[in-house]
Amino acid sequence: MSAYRILSSVPSSIRRASLLAVAACALALSAPAHADDYDAAIKDMQATMGGVPSFVKQFPKAALPGAWAEVKALQLSDKTALPPKVKSLISLAVAAQIPCTYCIWSDTQDAKRAGATDEEIQEAVTMAALTRHWSTIFNGMQVDFDTFKKEMGGQ
Repeated sequence: MSAYRILSSVPSSIRRASLLAVAACALALSAPAHADDYDAAIKDMQATMGGVPSFVKQFPKAALPGAWAEVKALQLSDKTALPPKVKSLISLAVAAQIPCTYCIWSDTQDAKRAGATDEEIQEAVTMAALTRHWSTIFNGMQVDFDTFKKEMGGQ
């Protein structure tokens, strides 16, 4: 049986996920991380943050350059669609739901440094709880999604 025939019998969502996984593996294999990339990331962390946290040494060397680039470009940048205070409040709200003690502490500090008040921090966490509360109700009661959208002003 041809590969095409096998793939065409697989549901599209599984086929799409499989193709994405294969593409990610191919990309990872075609662009190996070099020691120079790791060293550059460490130096950039030092320059950006004034130090390198010890947990970074536990992170896989091959993954660190990409992870640092992502953090620096989105979380630490003030040149994105969301201002730093909003990003830290979102991150705190998510961290409270995961829950991640490390993230809660760090995101709270980041939010305060970005100018968030105690009231804003409390509201962000409470919004996360409210969203989780209603999500539990909608999903647990198996509320019909199409009816929900129609009743809430959607199409």
